[in-house]
Amino acid sequence: MRQIVTALAFSFAIGAAFTAATAVAGAEEQQLHRVVTALDANNKSTALFNSMVPLKVGGAGEGVATIWVTQKAPADFSWNADRSAERKGFGPVPNGTQFLIVDFPPVGPEVDKLPMDTMMKVVGADAPKRGMPPTNPLMHRTRTVDYAIIMQGEIDMMLDTGPVHLKAGDVVVQQATNHAWLNHGKEPCRIAFVMIDSQEP
Repeated sequence: MRQIVTALAFSFAIGAAFTAATAVAGAEEQQLHRVVTALDANNKSTALFNSMVPLKVGGAGEGVATIWVTQKAPADFSWNADRSAERKGFGPVPNGTQFLIVDFPPVGPEVDKLPMDTMMKVVGADAPKRGMPPTNPLMHRTRTVDYAIIMQGEIDMMLDTGPVHLKAGDVVVQQATNHAWLNHGKEPCRIAFVMIDSQEP
């Protein structure tokens, strides 16, 4: 139930932030080639999964694909099941990780009309206590260390002290701090995220 509520809230928050024109333009579902390795019965390395996975399109044209999830530390393995279906909410479970690909469409002026705590409410009670109040409706923080790789396009990462402009090939280590992803360009920006459950900052 929590997963459904979180997904609906996230879709609403993001959906309200983008223009209708962008939503229509970005409505075509994209796919990624994903390979997951494993050990077979003879201890040989093999491709457990080698197929295309969809980026599920939300109400505003944003695409999200959950690539993989772990639920223990040190990380555990799955030799047969597809862990991508085990994502529980916005962030990973305690001691877990999640690997996501997200396509951010251009943001519209509607974002400024949203309540300032829109995305913080989506994150919910798991958000770190340490940090300043959000200064943008899409600003939020999670109790995670996130590794982010900008795969294509450009985007601004809004921090408390101002924006940092990022382009394809740039990388980010996000340490449980306030941030908002704002695409002020004309094309979607694709980012790969590895979210790792962390201590309270």
